[in-house]
Amino acid sequence: MTPRERVRRRMRRRHATLGELPLNFDPHAPGTGRPDKGWHVDDYRQPLPAEPPGEPVAGGSWETACHLVRDYEYADPGIIREICRSGPPEPGRNMLLEGRFYGLRFYLGLRVGDVVDRVVEQDGRRVRVWGWNYRTLEGHLERGQMDQEVRKWLDTGEVEFHVHAYSQRASIPNPVVRLGFVVFGRITQIRFYRRACRRMEALTRAALSTRRQAAGERSG
Repeated sequence: MTPRERVRRRMRRRHATLGELPLNFDPHAPGTGRPDKGWHVDDYRQPLPAEPPGEPVAGGSWETACHLVRDYEYADPGIIREICRSGPPEPGRNMLLEGRFYGLRFYLGLRVGDVVDRVVEQDGRRVRVWGWNYRTLEGHLERGQMDQEVRKWLDTGEVEFHVHAYSQRASIPNPVVRLGFVVFGRITQIRFYRRACRRMEALTRAALSTRRQAAGERSG
């Protein structure tokens, strides 16, 4: 068995126990997610290739980006090395990530909260939204929630990847890990968000290019 196979086997065993763990915060408690209550709040928007105005185009930018977000493809493999889950995002479904943090390995348990698939109105504009969020479980280095969405503005055809997150440092018993997270945790967190945006743009463009090339070969 290779080292990677051993890691995946270990993650499958850990993933099977996540259902026993509670969230390590209350997402509905007063003050949760508010900067004035000690939460970091982050909001990133990454433009993606646009489409014609109107509903999303089959096989277009919005649909392609939705598949990438569903599969968590935007996560930087330099930070998140492995992902273990039992299927696509559904409320209550658990995920386990293997994170790398300055040479150390951590297993990070998460639970899907909501899946969004609808048209909403913002500032008088209609936008098609698909996405989901996850929340941290007991034993995670952080406490909080991250929402990841793909949006298409129906009046202009603009498409974007949107990340909104709120977080705090969780209780970390190990003093060495706690100190390391205090010093480097926030830096790594911001790096993750920024790289996620860049990866989403690059992966969406690459997938669209491959699809156009295949269509050209078929028509030729």
